[in-house]
Amino acid sequence: MKKHLPAVAGVLLGLVFIMSSVTVLFKLTPTPEFPEGSPIAMFMGAFGPTGYMTFIKVLELLGGILVAIPRTRNLGLLILVLILVPIIVNIVAFHVFITGGSGLLEPMLLAILALTAYLLWVARGAITGLAK
Repeated sequence: MKKHLPAVAGVLLGLVFIMSSVTVLFKLTPTPEFPEGSPIAMFMGAFGPTGYMTFIKVLELLGGILVAIPRTRNLGLLILVLILVPIIVNIVAFHVFITGGSGLLEPMLLAILALTAYLLWVARGAITGLAK
């Protein structure tokens, strides 16, 4: 059972990132409207037209695919540490600073945090080996 938990966690975390990136990249959901002049509207107004959000979503897609596939999981974990963890930190910072703490207890965010922490803990030996 212990051998299968990292695989399940990797697939779940990968699917979350794949799902969130594909819905934005292919415009599968409507873009939410935010009140004019609100911090969220200003923040998202800077991301959309510049292409920055597209760049982030492509990185999420790449990282999600690599983490979800067991054969590429170690490379995916490297991507996780270098790319997805900073994205997760930015998601948390967005909720703390832009939305005033609303959304911090959303199940999806809590699942992302828990799965990431678990995968990083399980792979801590491989990750620290990369730093040597």
